Amino acid sequence: MVMNPDAVRNVVGIIGNLISFGLFLSPLPTFVTIVKKKDVEEFVPDPYLATFLNCALWVFYGLPFIHPNSILIVTINGTGLLIEIAYLAIYFAYAPKPKRCRMLGVLTVELVFLAAVAAGVLLGAHTYDKRSLIVGTLCVFFGTLMYAAPLTIMKQVIATKSVEYMPFTLSLVSFINGICWTIYALIRFDIFITIPNGMGTLLGAAQLILYFCYYDGSTAKNKGALELPKDGDSSAV
Repeated sequence: MVMNPDAVRNVVGIIGNLISFGLFLSPLPTFVTIVKKKDVEEFVPDPYLATFLNCALWVFYGLPFIHPNSILIVTINGTGLLIEIAYLAIYFAYAPKPKRCRMLGVLTVELVFLAAVAAGVLLGAHTYDKRSLIVGTLCVFFGTLMYAAPLTIMKQVIATKSVEYMPFTLSLVSFINGICWTIYALIRFDIFITIPNGMGTLLGAAQLILYFCYYDGSTAKNKGALELPKDGDSSAV
């Protein structure tokens, strides 16, 4: 019996939704700590502002009038968008005024950018192909920028010959997540989903290889994966 490709794609997409949901929740312990301490200390919201923008663009990309048959892209990125809003709200509630102002400034720029993209695409592009091309290209661009974090961590592992700040579980789950979404994109070929998730799969595999090369039996700390970066730290979740 030959399975319907669309049915297989949906199953893979649902699995990808579940894994991605877990990844979105991975910073939760850090925010629980912030609430308990009522202080963000030296942490910055940059990775969550970046993820907010990335999720918003993917939600827009998956809408029926931009790229039809992409509801699973909307569901997971819509969920991720709500989670990021919650993280940013917690940060705003406990951050000092200068950090609040900075966060609001960046968030305002992102919202203006998203509004400009939406208006430009809806008013200037009148076919699915044109709309998918414009929004998909932006998704790939900003999604690719977010891979600076894994590259930074990998560089740190090589320099220190220690996997202390690259937890095995997070690397493994990220690798599996990349595989799921790459398969999803290839079944009904979508270059814009394939590129970032293909990159994610390769980086995940590279992280696992580094882990086995440099693991010395010490326990990798979770805080490297869960904490908000401190000032001057370019890593992201």
